[in-house]
Amino acid sequence: MDDFHTGQPIFMQIRQRLIEMILRGSVGEGDPLPSVRQIAADMAVNPLTVTKAFEALVDLDVVEKRRGLGMYVKTGARPALLAHEREKFLSEDWPRIAAQIKALELDLSILLAKTRPATPRGDKSND
Repeated sequence: MDDFHTGQPIFMQIRQRLIEMILRGSVGEGDPLPSVRQIAADMAVNPLTVTKAFEALVDLDVVEKRRGLGMYVKTGARPALLAHEREKFLSEDWPRIAAQIKALELDLSILLAKTRPATPRGDKSND
């Protein structure tokens, strides 16, 4: 069984995992997505829930149904999803994060320094 959180419908969580697969390049343009039955079995969910997740991707125009063949990633899906996910982050997530940064009186330079990868030990370029 897969771990789902209660704050969001399961079909939306499955949709997000499929989006992440496309953004990471696990599934490329023109490639088939795993079948509804496969995802439903792997995640121990109702196939109708998975179908709803696929329909949400069709609505975003990044996936197409090929009758008798399954669901395929459309050409241009990755850039479209990047634009969609960036807009969603800026309109939904960022205002909450920015408010929390302000409420905690966090310094932006400290936050940025904590997100940068550590310099390898033998690298003296920052000295």
